[in-house]
Amino acid sequence: MEPPDFEAMNLTVKPAPPAFPLCGEWKEAAEGSLFHLANILLFLGFMGGSGFYGHLYLFTFLTVGFFCSTVWAWSDPCTTDTFLWNFALFGACLTQALYIVYKLRSLTFDKDFQELYNCMFKRLGVSLPHFGKIVTSSDGVVHTLEKGQFFAVEGKTAIDKLSVLLSGRIHVTVNGEFLHYIYPFQFLDSPEWDSLRPSEEGIFQVTLHADDQCRYIAWRRKKLYLLFAKHRYIARIFALIVRSDIAEKVYSLSDKAFDMAGHRYDLRLPSYCHMPGPELERAHDLLEVPVPGERAA
Repeated sequence: MEPPDFEAMNLTVKPAPPAFPLCGEWKEAAEGSLFHLANILLFLGFMGGSGFYGHLYLFTFLTVGFFCSTVWAWSDPCTTDTFLWNFALFGACLTQALYIVYKLRSLTFDKDFQELYNCMFKRLGVSLPHFGKIVTSSDGVVHTLEKGQFFAVEGKTAIDKLSVLLSGRIHVTVNGEFLHYIYPFQFLDSPEWDSLRPSEEGIFQVTLHADDQCRYIAWRRKKLYLLFAKHRYIARIFALIVRSDIAEKVYSLSDKAFDMAGHRYDLRLPSYCHMPGPELERAHDLLEVPVPGERAA
Protein backbone atom coordinates (compact mmCIF):
# COMPACT_ATOMS: atom_id res chain seq x y z
CA MET A 1 0.00 0.00 0.00
CA GLU A 2 1.50 3.29 -1.13
CA PRO A 3 1.56 6.21 1.31
CA PRO A 4 -0.73 9.17 0.42
CA ASP A 5 0.79 12.06 -1.46
CA PHE A 6 0.16 15.00 0.90
CA GLU A 7 1.74 17.49 -1.48
CA ALA A 8 -0.72 16.55 -4.21
CA MET A 9 -3.62 16.81 -1.76
CA ASN A 10 -2.54 20.42 -0.85
CA LEU A 11 -3.79 20.25 2.76
CA THR A 12 -3.41 23.52 4.70
CA VAL A 13 -4.26 24.29 8.31
CA LYS A 14 -5.74 27.73 9.01
CA PRO A 15 -4.61 29.33 12.29
CA ALA A 16 -7.32 29.84 14.89
CA PRO A 17 -8.41 33.44 15.37
CA PRO A 18 -7.01 35.03 18.57
CA ALA A 19 -9.27 35.28 21.57
CA PHE A 20 -8.54 39.03 21.83
CA PRO A 21 -7.83 41.46 18.99
CA LEU A 22 -4.15 41.97 18.48
CA CYS A 23 -2.53 45.36 18.23
CA GLY A 24 -1.49 45.65 14.61
CA GLU A 25 0.87 48.53 15.21
CA TRP A 26 1.95 50.24 18.41
CA LYS A 27 1.93 54.00 18.44
CA GLU A 28 5.41 55.35 18.73
CA ALA A 29 4.30 58.83 19.88
CA ALA A 30 2.35 59.52 23.08
CA GLU A 31 -1.23 60.76 23.04
CA GLY A 32 -1.85 64.45 22.64
CA SER A 33 -1.69 66.97 25.48
CA LEU A 34 -5.50 67.06 25.68
CA PHE A 35 -5.59 63.41 26.72
CA HIS A 36 -3.07 63.95 29.52
CA LEU A 37 -4.79 67.16 30.65
CA ALA A 38 -8.09 65.29 30.94
CA ASN A 39 -6.57 62.63 33.18
CA ILE A 40 -4.84 65.22 35.36
CA LEU A 41 -8.15 67.04 35.87
CA LEU A 42 -9.93 63.80 36.71
CA PHE A 43 -7.21 62.96 39.24
CA LEU A 44 -7.56 66.37 40.89
CA GLY A 45 -11.34 66.09 40.87
CA PHE A 46 -11.37 62.78 42.76
CA MET A 47 -9.41 64.46 45.56
CA GLY A 48 -12.48 66.57 46.46
CA GLY A 49 -13.86 66.51 49.99
CA SER A 50 -17.32 66.33 51.51
CA GLY A 51 -19.90 69.03 51.98
CA PHE A 52 -21.35 71.39 49.40
CA TYR A 53 -18.05 73.07 48.57
CA GLY A 54 -16.25 69.73 48.40
CA HIS A 55 -18.88 68.39 45.98
CA LEU A 56 -18.68 71.57 43.91
CA TYR A 57 -14.90 71.14 43.65
CA LEU A 58 -15.33 67.48 42.70
CA PHE A 59 -17.91 67.92 39.95
CA THR A 60 -16.27 71.06 38.54
CA PHE A 61 -13.00 69.23 37.89
CA LEU A 62 -14.82 66.13 36.63
CA THR A 63 -16.86 68.24 34.23
CA VAL A 64 -13.78 69.88 32.73
CA GLY A 65 -11.90 66.57 32.68
CA PHE A 66 -14.64 64.67 30.86
CA PHE A 67 -15.04 67.58 28.46
CA CYS A 68 -11.34 67.30 27.54
CA SER A 69 -11.75 63.53 27.13
CA THR A 70 -14.77 64.10 24.88
CA VAL A 71 -12.82 66.49 22.63
CA TRP A 72 -9.91 64.05 22.52
CA ALA A 73 -12.19 61.12 21.59
CA TRP A 74 -13.94 63.23 18.90
CA SER A 75 -10.61 63.71 17.13
CA ASP A 76 -10.31 59.95 16.54
CA PRO A 77 -13.08 58.59 14.26
CA CYS A 78 -12.42 55.02 15.44
CA THR A 79 -13.41 55.73 19.06
CA THR A 80 -17.15 56.29 18.78
CA ASP A 81 -17.94 54.42 22.01
CA THR A 82 -15.28 56.34 23.92
CA PHE A 83 -16.70 59.62 22.67
CA LEU A 84 -20.27 58.73 23.64
CA TRP A 85 -19.33 57.58 27.14
CA ASN A 86 -17.18 60.64 27.85
CA PHE A 87 -19.89 62.94 26.52
CA ALA A 88 -22.53 61.26 28.71
CA LEU A 89 -20.32 61.57 31.82
CA PHE A 90 -19.56 65.19 30.94
CA GLY A 91 -23.28 65.97 30.78
CA ALA A 92 -24.00 64.20 34.09
CA CYS A 93 -21.20 66.00 35.95
CA LEU A 94 -22.16 69.37 34.45
CA THR A 95 -25.76 68.89 35.58
CA GLN A 96 -24.67 67.99 39.10
CA ALA A 97 -22.31 70.99 39.32
CA LEU A 98 -25.05 73.38 38.20
CA TYR A 99 -27.45 71.88 40.74
CA ILE A 100 -24.95 72.44 43.57
CA VAL A 101 -24.40 76.05 42.48
CA TYR A 102 -28.17 76.58 42.47
CA LYS A 103 -28.49 75.12 45.98
CA LEU A 104 -25.67 77.32 47.28
CA ARG A 105 -27.21 80.46 45.79
CA SER A 106 -30.60 79.58 47.22
CA LEU A 107 -29.11 79.29 50.75
CA THR A 108 -28.93 82.99 51.46
CA PHE A 109 -29.49 84.48 54.90
CA ASP A 110 -30.16 87.91 56.34
CA LYS A 111 -27.17 90.01 57.35
CA ASP A 112 -27.56 89.15 61.04
CA PHE A 113 -27.63 85.40 60.46
CA GLN A 114 -24.77 85.63 57.95
CA GLU A 115 -22.62 87.40 60.57
CA LEU A 116 -23.61 84.76 63.12
CA TYR A 117 -22.50 82.02 60.72
CA ASN A 118 -19.18 83.71 59.94
CA CYS A 119 -18.33 84.38 63.60
CA MET A 120 -19.49 81.18 65.32
CA PHE A 121 -20.25 78.32 62.93
CA LYS A 122 -18.09 78.69 59.84
CA ARG A 123 -14.82 78.18 61.73
CA LEU A 124 -16.19 74.85 62.99
CA GLY A 125 -16.84 73.65 59.44
CA VAL A 126 -20.64 73.76 59.69
CA SER A 127 -22.11 73.59 56.20
CA LEU A 128 -24.69 76.06 54.94
CA PRO A 129 -27.47 73.41 54.76
CA HIS A 130 -26.91 72.52 58.43
CA PHE A 131 -26.85 76.18 59.38
CA GLY A 132 -30.08 76.64 57.45
CA LYS A 133 -31.72 74.07 59.74
CA ILE A 134 -30.40 75.98 62.76
CA VAL A 135 -31.86 79.24 61.43
CA THR A 136 -35.19 77.58 60.70
CA SER A 137 -35.32 76.28 64.27
CA SER A 138 -35.11 79.88 65.52
CA ASP A 139 -37.94 80.91 63.14
CA GLY A 140 -35.52 83.41 61.57
CA VAL A 141 -36.55 86.11 64.07
CA VAL A 142 -34.18 88.70 65.56
CA HIS A 143 -35.37 90.05 68.93
CA THR A 144 -34.63 93.52 70.32
CA LEU A 145 -33.97 94.77 73.85
CA GLU A 146 -34.15 98.49 74.50
CA LYS A 147 -31.69 100.20 76.82
CA GLY A 148 -32.43 99.30 80.43
CA GLN A 149 -34.85 96.50 79.49
CA PHE A 150 -34.44 93.19 81.32
CA PHE A 151 -33.74 89.94 79.53
CA ALA A 152 -34.00 87.87 82.71
CA VAL A 153 -34.72 88.62 86.37
CA GLU A 154 -33.05 86.67 89.14
CA GLY A 155 -35.38 84.11 90.71
CA LYS A 156 -38.31 84.92 88.39
CA THR A 157 -37.56 84.32 84.70
CA ALA A 158 -37.92 80.73 83.51
CA ILE A 159 -35.14 79.06 81.53
CA ASP A 160 -36.98 78.16 78.35
CA LYS A 161 -34.63 79.19 75.53
CA LEU A 162 -31.04 79.56 74.37
CA SER A 163 -30.00 82.98 73.07
CA VAL A 164 -27.02 84.59 71.30
CA LEU A 165 -26.33 88.33 71.45
CA LEU A 166 -25.85 89.95 68.04
CA SER A 167 -25.23 93.57 69.03
CA GLY A 168 -25.08 95.72 72.13
CA ARG A 169 -23.93 94.81 75.63
CA ILE A 170 -25.68 92.95 78.47
CA HIS A 171 -25.00 93.71 82.14
CA VAL A 172 -25.08 90.62 84.42
CA THR A 173 -25.63 90.93 88.18
CA VAL A 174 -26.37 88.62 91.10
CA ASN A 175 -27.88 89.94 94.35
CA GLY A 176 -27.33 93.41 92.96
CA GLU A 177 -23.57 92.87 92.51
CA PHE A 178 -21.93 93.11 89.11
CA LEU A 179 -20.58 89.86 87.64
CA HIS A 180 -19.57 90.48 84.04
CA TYR A 181 -20.68 91.77 80.65
CA ILE A 182 -21.97 89.79 77.71
CA TYR A 183 -20.72 90.96 74.32
CA PRO A 184 -21.87 90.24 70.73
CA PHE A 185 -21.74 86.63 69.59
CA GLN A 186 -21.75 85.31 73.14
CA PHE A 187 -24.58 83.29 74.63
CA LEU A 188 -26.88 85.08 77.04
CA ASP A 189 -27.88 81.99 78.98
CA SER A 190 -25.32 79.26 78.29
CA PRO A 191 -24.75 78.33 81.99
CA GLU A 192 -28.50 78.05 82.58
CA TRP A 193 -28.93 75.98 79.42
CA ASP A 194 -26.14 73.55 80.29
CA SER A 195 -27.26 73.18 83.92
CA LEU A 196 -30.62 71.62 83.02
CA ARG A 197 -31.51 68.32 81.43
CA PRO A 198 -34.08 68.35 78.60
CA SER A 199 -36.86 67.23 80.96
CA GLU A 200 -35.96 69.68 83.75
CA GLU A 201 -37.15 73.22 84.39
CA GLY A 202 -35.42 76.06 86.17
CA ILE A 203 -35.22 79.79 86.73
CA PHE A 204 -32.41 82.29 86.30
CA GLN A 205 -30.08 82.86 89.28
CA VAL A 206 -28.75 86.10 87.77
CA THR A 207 -30.25 89.28 86.34
CA LEU A 208 -29.49 90.39 82.80
CA HIS A 209 -30.38 93.83 81.48
CA ALA A 210 -29.34 95.80 78.42
CA ASP A 211 -26.76 98.56 78.77
CA ASP A 212 -27.83 99.85 75.36
CA GLN A 213 -30.06 98.68 72.54
CA CYS A 214 -29.39 94.99 71.98
CA ARG A 215 -30.42 92.47 69.36
CA TYR A 216 -30.34 88.72 69.85
CA ILE A 217 -31.47 85.40 68.40
CA ALA A 218 -33.30 82.83 70.55
CA TRP A 219 -34.08 79.13 70.17
CA ARG A 220 -36.87 77.60 72.21
CA ARG A 221 -35.73 74.61 74.30
CA LYS A 222 -38.28 72.12 73.01
CA LYS A 223 -37.78 73.07 69.39
CA LEU A 224 -34.01 72.97 69.68
CA TYR A 225 -34.04 69.57 71.38
CA LEU A 226 -36.22 68.23 68.57
CA LEU A 227 -33.60 69.47 66.12
CA PHE A 228 -30.88 67.74 68.17
CA ALA A 229 -32.81 64.48 68.08
CA LYS A 230 -32.99 64.58 64.27
CA HIS A 231 -29.43 65.81 63.67
CA ARG A 232 -26.81 64.54 66.10
CA TYR A 233 -24.14 66.54 64.30
CA ILE A 234 -25.90 69.82 65.15
CA ALA A 235 -26.27 68.66 68.76
CA ARG A 236 -22.50 68.11 69.01
CA ILE A 237 -21.82 71.54 67.49
CA PHE A 238 -24.07 73.28 70.02
CA ALA A 239 -22.53 71.32 72.90
CA LEU A 240 -19.10 72.51 71.78
CA ILE A 241 -19.91 76.21 71.39
CA VAL A 242 -22.08 76.40 74.53
CA ARG A 243 -19.42 74.84 76.77
CA SER A 244 -16.72 76.95 75.18
CA ASP A 245 -18.81 80.03 75.99
CA ILE A 246 -19.20 78.86 79.60
CA ALA A 247 -15.45 78.33 79.91
CA GLU A 248 -14.80 81.87 78.72
CA LYS A 249 -17.26 83.28 81.26
CA VAL A 250 -15.74 81.26 84.11
CA TYR A 251 -12.26 82.40 83.13
CA SER A 252 -13.34 86.04 83.03
CA LEU A 253 -14.83 85.69 86.53
CA SER A 254 -11.76 83.89 87.92
CA ASP A 255 -9.57 86.66 86.58
CA LYS A 256 -11.51 89.20 88.69
CA ALA A 257 -12.01 87.18 91.89
CA PHE A 258 -9.64 88.26 94.70
CA ASP A 259 -9.75 88.00 98.46
CA MET A 260 -8.75 90.72 100.91
CA ALA A 261 -5.10 89.65 100.75
CA GLY A 262 -5.06 90.02 96.97
CA HIS A 263 -5.01 86.29 96.17
CA ARG A 264 -6.98 85.16 93.13
CA TYR A 265 -9.65 82.50 93.58
CA ASP A 266 -10.45 79.85 91.03
CA LEU A 267 -14.24 79.87 90.68
CA ARG A 268 -14.17 76.39 89.22
CA LEU A 269 -13.80 75.17 92.83
CA PRO A 270 -17.36 74.88 94.17
CA SER A 271 -16.25 74.96 97.83
CA TYR A 272 -15.03 78.53 97.34
CA CYS A 273 -18.17 79.61 95.54
CA HIS A 274 -20.52 78.70 98.37
CA MET A 275 -18.46 79.58 101.48
CA PRO A 276 -19.29 82.58 103.66
CA GLY A 277 -16.60 85.24 103.99
CA PRO A 278 -15.07 84.14 107.37
CA GLU A 279 -14.97 80.48 106.36
CA LEU A 280 -13.43 81.43 103.05
CA GLU A 281 -10.61 83.30 104.78
CA ARG A 282 -10.10 80.38 107.21
CA ALA A 283 -9.92 77.90 104.32
CA HIS A 284 -7.38 80.12 102.62
CA ASP A 285 -5.18 80.14 105.75
CA LEU A 286 -5.32 76.35 106.01
CA LEU A 287 -4.34 75.92 102.38
CA GLU A 288 -1.30 78.16 102.66
CA VAL A 289 1.99 76.21 102.48
CA PRO A 290 4.52 77.50 105.01
CA VAL A 291 7.97 78.46 103.78
CA PRO A 292 10.77 76.36 105.40
CA GLY A 293 12.77 79.47 106.33
CA GLU A 294 9.80 81.04 108.08
CA ARG A 295 9.10 77.82 110.07
CA ALA A 296 12.66 77.71 111.35
CA ALA A 297 12.44 81.30 112.43
